[in-house]
Amino acid sequence: MKEVNSFCRMCMGRCGMTITVDEHQAVVAVRGDKDHPLTQGYACFSGLQAPDIHRGPERLLHPLKRQPDGTFVRIELSQALDEIAERLRTIIDIHGPSALAGFKGTGGYSNTLMARLLPNWLKALGSQAMFSTMTVDQSAKWVTTERLGHWDGGRNHFFESDVAMLVGVNPLVSQTTLFFPSQNPVKAIKAARARGTKLIVVDPRVSETARLADLHLQIIPGEDVTLAAGLLRLILSEGWHDAAFCDAYVDGLSALKDAVEPFTPDVVARRAGVPATQLREAAHLFAVQAWRGCVTTGTWPDMGPYSNLAEHLYECLNVVCGRFRRAGERVRENNPLARRRPRRAAVIPPRRSFEQGPRSRVHGTGRLFGEMMSCELVDEMQQPGPGQIRSLLCMAGNPVSALPDPHRTARAFAELDLLVVVDPFMTATAQLAHYVLPPKLQYERPDCTSPGFDLYLESFAQYTPAVAAPPPGAEVVDEWVVLWELARRLDVPLALDGQPLDAAVQPDTEALLDLLMGRGQITADEIRQAPSGRVFDLPELVIDAAPDSTGRFAVLPADVAQELAQAWAEDAALPAATGSTPYTHRLAVRRMRGTINTAYQSMPAVKARHPFNPAYMHPEDLSQLGLADGQDVLIESPHGRLDAVVSADDSVRRGVVSMTHGWGKVLPGEPGEARDGGSSTSFLVSAEQHRETINSMVRLTGIPVRVGSRA
Repeated sequence: MKEVNSFCRMCMGRCGMTITVDEHQAVVAVRGDKDHPLTQGYACFSGLQAPDIHRGPERLLHPLKRQPDGTFVRIELSQALDEIAERLRTIIDIHGPSALAGFKGTGGYSNTLMARLLPNWLKALGSQAMFSTMTVDQSAKWVTTERLGHWDGGRNHFFESDVAMLVGVNPLVSQTTLFFPSQNPVKAIKAARARGTKLIVVDPRVSETARLADLHLQIIPGEDVTLAAGLLRLILSEGWHDAAFCDAYVDGLSALKDAVEPFTPDVVARRAGVPATQLREAAHLFAVQAWRGCVTTGTWPDMGPYSNLAEHLYECLNVVCGRFRRAGERVRENNPLARRRPRRAAVIPPRRSFEQGPRSRVHGTGRLFGEMMSCELVDEMQQPGPGQIRSLLCMAGNPVSALPDPHRTARAFAELDLLVVVDPFMTATAQLAHYVLPPKLQYERPDCTSPGFDLYLESFAQYTPAVAAPPPGAEVVDEWVVLWELARRLDVPLALDGQPLDAAVQPDTEALLDLLMGRGQITADEIRQAPSGRVFDLPELVIDAAPDSTGRFAVLPADVAQELAQAWAEDAALPAATGSTPYTHRLAVRRMRGTINTAYQSMPAVKARHPFNPAYMHPEDLSQLGLADGQDVLIESPHGRLDAVVSADDSVRRGVVSMTHGWGKVLPGEPGEARDGGSSTSFLVSAEQHRETINSMVRLTGIPVRVGSRA
C-alpha cells in the first residue's frame, strides 16, 4: 500500500484528496488531504465514494456496440473508432457537417483536456452544434452577463462581504457555488460569521445552509421574480442604493424603479410568501447595514419561471448597491494558470452576442458563448431539413435523464443515425447509443485545475499525475484521445489553445497539460512541485482606475421590461383544476448528498442512504391530504405524472413538494418502480410551454402539482 496526493474531480470544488492504492495501483481508500491549503482535510460524501466508483461492478471496462435487437456486444476500441469515423464520414457526405453535434455533461467541466477539445473537434469538422449542461440549469447567468453587462474588477466575493445573500443554492450539499468557497463550505460559513458576516438564505425549505443563516426567506417556489423585484423596490424607493455608483455606471435606474413599483411588500407577501417585515429586514440588511456584500444564485432561480428575468433582477441588487471591487482594491482569485490581465474599475457593457451569428432552426434562438441551447437539442433532432442533427457525441453526460419530457427525448435519441456515448456507466443515454466507450476515471489520468475557469477564491492551482491504474484487462480511454483518434481518421486538424496537434503520432497527455500550464503566470515545473497544490505568491493584482471608461450597466433594456410586465400580469395563483382535483402544491427541486445531477445514484453507499428520491412534504400537508409517511403516491402536473414515495419533512414549506431531479427510469417501457431507482421529475415538465426567449429554458421547478394516493 502507498498513499499519494491528488484532487477530486467529481465537481468543481476539486477538494484535495489522499489516495491509498495497493500493489496493483487500485484505489482502495480515499480521504481528505490535510496538506491541501484550501480544503485542509475536508472531503464530501460523494468524493469519498471513489473506491466504489473505480472498482464497482457497474463500471464499464470495454467498448460496446449495440446490436439490431438492442443488446450490446464487446468490441475492440480501435475497431469501434474505425466504425464511428466511417459513419461520421457518411453522415457528413450526405447531410453536411451541421448534422453533427456534441454534448458535454457535468463531468466534462472537471476534465481539462476534454472540456477544451470537444468544441474544437466540432469546429474542425465544420459544426457549430455544441451543447452542454450549462444550458440545462444555469444559462440565465450567461444571459444576464450579455444583457446587463458586468464589472471588470469583479464583484465582492463571500470572503470580502459583510453580508451575503444566497439564493436557491445549498453549498453544504451541492458544494459548487459561484463566488462562494466551494472548499469546506461549513468551515467557510462559520469563519465568516465569526468575522461578523451576515448571511441571508432564500430557499423554500430550511436547508442545511439555511440553518446557519441570520435570516431565512422561505419563498414559495417559482416566485423569485416577485421577491427580487420587491427587494429592488424597497431599496430604490427608500434611497438605500449607492447613488454615486449608479450615477457613474448605471443606465435605466429611474425606469427600473418605476417598473418594480407594483411589487409592494404586500404583493411579495401574497405571491412569494415572504412576510413584509422579513422583506424589509433583508433589504435593509443587504443595502444599508453592510459596506460590502454579494447576492449569489444557484441553479434554483435559473430553472424556474422567468429564469432569465429572475437572474437579471438578483444581479441588479448587486448593481444598485455597488457590490463590486473599486479602484485600488486587490484581486484574490488570480488564476496562476491563466494569463495575467489588468482589471479595471469599469463596466464591460452588454454585448448581446445572442443576437448575432447563426440561429437555431426551430425556435430561432442564437448562441451563448458558442453553445446552442440544450432544451432545443431534441427539436433540432426531430425537425427535418438541412441542419437536422443526425449524430451526437455525448461525453460525461446523461441528457436523456436531464432534459424535459424524457420519453420524447428518448425517442429522438433512438432515431439518430449515430449516437456515441463516452461514459463509465450504462446510463439511460448510453442504453440508446450505437457505441459506448468507457473512459479512464479521475485518478487514472493526469490533470490540472482549469486555466480558464475554476471556483477558487484564491490564487490557487494544482496538478495531479495519474495515481491509479484501470482494472486489469480493462480497455478504457482518455476522452481527449477519442477526439484525437476520430479527427485523425477523418483527416481533420485538431488544435489545443490554438496549437495544432500532431495528426500522425498521438500526443502525450502530460505534454498537452504542460502546454496549458505553461501559458499562465507560473511554469509547469512550479505547479508539479506542489503535490497538494499551492496558493501561489503572484505579483499583486490591483484594480486599476478607469477614468475614461464609458461602459454602463443596462438594468432595464426593452426585453427585460417586457418580461417584467409579463411576470407581473401572470396569475401567481395555482392554476385551475383539470379533472376533479385542483393543483394544491408546487414542485421544488433540490440536491441530495452523494449524487451529482444524474450521476452516482447506483453507488452502494448512496443506495444504502437513498434507494430512491422521495417526494418530501411537510407532515401537516400529508395529514391534510390523508397520506402517510412512506406511502406510494401519484404526482400530477398540467403536463404529466409520475409515481413517487412521500416522506415527511418539516423543513419543507407547506404547499411544497421537494424532490431531487435526475432520478428514475426514463426510457419508454423500462421496468421499475419509484422505490427502485426513484422518480424523474422531468415527466412533470412541459418541453414546449413557457419557453424563455434567448436561452429556450423551460420551467423545471416551481411547477404546480397535486398529490394523491396511488390506486
